[in-house]
Amino acid sequence: MFLRRSSRSTGLRLSRKPFDKKTDNIMKGTDHFKRTIQMYLEQRAAEDALFARNYHNPSKSIDDCITYILNYVRESRCNGFTDGEIYGQAIHYYDEKEIKAGKPLNCQVAVNHVVELTAEEKAEARRNAARRYEEEALRKLQKRTKTKPHKQENTTQLSLFDF
Repeated sequence: MFLRRSSRSTGLRLSRKPFDKKTDNIMKGTDHFKRTIQMYLEQRAAEDALFARNYHNPSKSIDDCITYILNYVRESRCNGFTDGEIYGQAIHYYDEKEIKAGKPLNCQVAVNHVVELTAEEKAEARRNAARRYEEEALRKLQKRTKTKPHKQENTTQLSLFDF
């Protein structure tokens, strides 16, 4: 089962994976999918006080929300959803007082979503890139100076009279 997105979307994709009997590991969706949904819900709660009250309900959890979304996708048997539909189901889960998440599914979710870096992470990435650039430039310079000088071969040109 795949959850495909349009080119304008974040690219959520849901794929069925066989149950791993060796480790008895049931995948509930990738952490990245969970974080993407959670960040959206937290942003929505910060902007909407009415939703914030429902979002902070102690009887609801993000894991159950993800399970609810995955069960919704499976039961719908649709080939594609927009971001709004998936986020809408997450909001629906928190807005309803009596809602069942369903049983955890054996699947993995791939999210094609750009991760926003903090200013601190961006600065660290710049420092690392500058350091790698300097090291590569130094290696190139050292390689140039280490090249062996061309040995001039003493070739004498023979003439017809030397025989």
